[in-house]
Amino acid sequence: MLAVVLLGVVLWRLGAGPFLDGIRSVDLPAVLAALGIGAVTTVLGAWRWVLVSRSLGMPLRLRPAVADCYQALFLNTVLPAGVLGDVGRAVKQGREVGDVGRSARAVMIEKAAGQIVLVLVGVVVLAVEPAVLRVLGVPPQVWGPASGILGLSAAAALAVPRLRSALATLAADVVRSRRAWAGAAALSLLALAGYVTLFVVAARSVGATAPVATLLPLLLVALLVMGLPVNLGGFGPREAAAALVFGAVGLGAAQGLSSAVAYGILTMVGTLPGALVLVSRRWCRAPSPRPRSAA
Repeated sequence: MLAVVLLGVVLWRLGAGPFLDGIRSVDLPAVLAALGIGAVTTVLGAWRWVLVSRSLGMPLRLRPAVADCYQALFLNTVLPAGVLGDVGRAVKQGREVGDVGRSARAVMIEKAAGQIVLVLVGVVVLAVEPAVLRVLGVPPQVWGPASGILGLSAAAALAVPRLRSALATLAADVVRSRRAWAGAAALSLLALAGYVTLFVVAARSVGATAPVATLLPLLLVALLVMGLPVNLGGFGPREAAAALVFGAVGLGAAQGLSSAVAYGILTMVGTLPGALVLVSRRWCRAPSPRPRSAA
């Protein structure tokens, strides 16, 4: 619902033109780039999952992990919240190894590795772009009460014995997976380079001519908010953030919106092999018709 509201506000302020421009800008070279970059980043993500799973004592081969990740990415783009595909692959692996809880924690840890790398790189890059930091600044009147509410919520959650036990188990598995930390960080960094490259392709396709060094902090902001579980197939917060930060540095909010829309479409294109995985698995599981008995 929040994603729809954000998109509605952006379209109300900027009009539908930039949104449609982002759609129309997607051409064949951009589609091919999306498929190629998507293949690389999917393999990197699957490899990261393999490392974390094996460090937690769960066998996982790279080839089926790639197929599972492709399917999860496709479902994440077509289903609300953007995480349901990952839930599905966690449950699937958990049933195979007989421990759904540990499998879910493995997925949480490997996804967190990617987000941590994104945040760290984002902090470093944004530190050299004061205009973006100013527009992202939140007044104390907002972050003060918000921090208090967040702290009280965390304290209340920790007071629940079952949740406290679950967090302790997760923390133990994080420590247990420490052998995979270096590899997961390196793979996450390479995957992030792929996401940024695809965003640059999207920005160039809508006519953005600014140097990559100028675009980098803007694209990282969009990627950061894209991870919030309030999007609709990836759309919503990303478009609002891109319009905001592009406007802050003088590139125009309309160009930011168009770039984000083009990136969203290219991201969906990159996950299309996941639809093939989903269909082929459903086809293989479909029961074959029984032969008719002779009269």
